[in-house]
Amino acid sequence: MSASASRRRAIFFLVLTAILWSSSGLLFKIISWQPLSILSGRSILSTIVFWVYLRCPTRFRWTGLQAVGAAGYVGTQLFFIMATKLTTAANAIFLQYTVPIYIVLFGYWFLNERPDRADWITLAVIFTGLFLFFVDDMNFNGFSGNLLAIISGMSMAVMMLCMRKQKDGTPANTILLGNLIGAVIGFPSMLQESFSFQHIGIIAYLGIFQIGLSFVLYSIAIKQIQALESTLILTLEPILNPLWVFLVIGETPGKLALIGSLFVIGAVTARAIVSTRTALA
Repeated sequence: MSASASRRRAIFFLVLTAILWSSSGLLFKIISWQPLSILSGRSILSTIVFWVYLRCPTRFRWTGLQAVGAAGYVGTQLFFIMATKLTTAANAIFLQYTVPIYIVLFGYWFLNERPDRADWITLAVIFTGLFLFFVDDMNFNGFSGNLLAIISGMSMAVMMLCMRKQKDGTPANTILLGNLIGAVIGFPSMLQESFSFQHIGIIAYLGIFQIGLSFVLYSIAIKQIQALESTLILTLEPILNPLWVFLVIGETPGKLALIGSLFVIGAVTARAIVSTRTALA
């Protein structure tokens, strides 16, 4: 496969990842399980997905870099689930997606990947769009939930930087280790939960598709796309998240939200086009 074709495939995988990730907020609101229980249940199933994807390995050797990335992965998941339970879904996803700031601050130092002018312009347009999208709903009630969402964003940056650092290796090992950790630390809590058909169905979807499949796609794409650029594409998630709420419960976004979503989608699309043309040049 040519380099340009690999990049196009990677961008497509990142878009699918954003779609899958965006479905979590609504389901976290629906399910009555505690955050640690949700983490463990979906991590168990995600572990199986990654074990199969990695061709059923029987021996594991993890590096220090993968251990740090796995800790970032667990923090991203757990703190976001907790934040969604304690504050509005809009607050949680918006504050988590301050992650490009941390990527910009540490990406050059850790990865030697310098943001170019297109990245800075895209970043500015995206944050303008996010501000417009959430300006009507953003509030600072539930301070602990907001703080946890910010910590989730920091953890997400750690995970992404560590996985991008392994672009010549096997970044999927980081997610496998993270899933094993998540499955273990939340297992006692999960044993205390009730198991209705609805609970089992939600956890099965979250584990197999929303986390399992999405991170398989992400682990492939991150080997082709720089950390900041991948984060900018994934910013589609906080726009799609309220869309599922509208489709399920009929909550209609306001005019500013619609304008904001056009800003984000337009910026991400334009950045992907510029990136592809650059690769072809």
